[in-house]
Amino acid sequence: MTNKTYNVLFLCTGNSARSILAESILNEEGGGRFKAYSAGSRPKGEVNPHALKELDALGYPSTGFSSKSWDVFAEAGSPEMDFIFTVCDSAAGEACPVWTGHPMTAHWGVEDPAAVVGTEVEIQRAFAQAARFLKNRIIAFINLPIASIDRLALEQHVRQIGSLEGASVKSAQAE
Repeated sequence: MTNKTYNVLFLCTGNSARSILAESILNEEGGGRFKAYSAGSRPKGEVNPHALKELDALGYPSTGFSSKSWDVFAEAGSPEMDFIFTVCDSAAGEACPVWTGHPMTAHWGVEDPAAVVGTEVEIQRAFAQAARFLKNRIIAFINLPIASIDRLALEQHVRQIGSLEGASVKSAQAE
């Protein structure tokens, strides 16, 4: 068994909701084996308060997050990523920066809860659903025998995780 801590970057366009949810959930559920980060191609500049409210309701850390550009993680001196997961269809289709270290990538698309227009209950339900779908993917991911399977098999597994319940249209079509 390895004591390596794996760096994981969750990408979304705005880096205000889904990627923030995933960052917090993995940092908590990963038990120190993973260090999660999040970023966006066109960050909104602030974290969606509904995302923070949902994290708090689920008992996950809900402070210290920021909406930032993915360019931050492509700069010299930034953490080298082992895995990069896009969680929105828009970010999956964009030209990403060049990442050092050849991280494994996969698309884990989930519908955008921040796009839901409706009552407070409907919006909160959308955030709860997105968090549940992301948590399910993260639990499947952290239970993979990362250190003991070859890269090709691991890559296939992380991509299949993206087709779990709640996969966005693009994720479902990729399978």
